[in-house]
Amino acid sequence: MKIALVGYGKMGKAIEKIAIGRGHTIKTIVDKNNSSEKLGNVDVTINFCTPKTAVNNITNSFNQNIPVVSGTTGWINKIDYAKKVCLEKNTAFLYSSNFSLGVNIFYSINKKLANIISKHNQYDLELSEIHHEKKIDKPSGTAIQLANDIIENSKYINWTSNKKNIKNHIPIKSIRSGNITGIHKVNYTSNIDSIRLEHIAHNRDGFALGAVIAAEWIIGKKGIFTLNDVLDLN
Repeated sequence: MKIALVGYGKMGKAIEKIAIGRGHTIKTIVDKNNSSEKLGNVDVTINFCTPKTAVNNITNSFNQNIPVVSGTTGWINKIDYAKKVCLEKNTAFLYSSNFSLGVNIFYSINKKLANIISKHNQYDLELSEIHHEKKIDKPSGTAIQLANDIIENSKYINWTSNKKNIKNHIPIKSIRSGNITGIHKVNYTSNIDSIRLEHIAHNRDGFALGAVIAAEWIIGKKGIFTLNDVLDLN
């Protein structure tokens, strides 16, 4: 598989290592020091660029009929436009806020727990996430996905960032510190007990592996997909 790697920060470098280890070739690298509109003769683009450049970079791939796997967060208010371009160009797009297998299992458990607890009004809910100090978006895309999944399975109607006591809104607490890869917690608390779901990422290898597996899977496909399709979690 020949890959265009768009975004060459810590995640991009981790993806490069995993991809080469699985026998693939990085044909093109695009980042702030090596930008290019033409991606060349590649099979897929793996996109982990900045939120500001995500739409242009993703649609640039579609315009060259190259499928895209993207894990860039912080730009999802514009994702419908990217999906529209993908379908117009008859190619493929797979987006996930988190490519870790463990996190996607975490998502499934979170939905189930939200549905169960929605029948018990004594619990208050808070989400929290901690990431390295260089992470740009806040809250994380994973925290937002967790919140949206709870909203679909409970009384909650929206989420708020670093605020509390807004009726039927889920507070998300975000911390940026050190070199922490990622910690996400879902906390339900009552006067008599607490229930906590927690996922701790020890390094970026799980995210990188998931992205490469998704890129392998998407070759030859057309349409809009998620990691649930790759992992058969639907």
